[in-house]
Amino acid sequence: MAVAEVRITLKKGVADPEGRNTLKALELLGFKGVRDVRTLKVFEIEVEGRKKDAEKKVEEMCRKLLANPVIHNYSISVR
Repeated sequence: MAVAEVRITLKKGVADPEGRNTLKALELLGFKGVRDVRTLKVFEIEVEGRKKDAEKKVEEMCRKLLANPVIHNYSISVR
């Protein structure tokens, strides 16, 4: 069995309202020096089979469901 970690981030230029709201809240709580907050999603997916086969399956999962290629970038790490 292989375990894949998928990290999905917003592309540059895409608005991140959750990140901006978190930044504002941190500032209101007195945290100084925070320049930016960006959100991301992380999925850990257990896949049967060899590492190379798992990577192909997870790549397809990203293309079909997990990430929107218009607004997201993603990276896959399989162990």
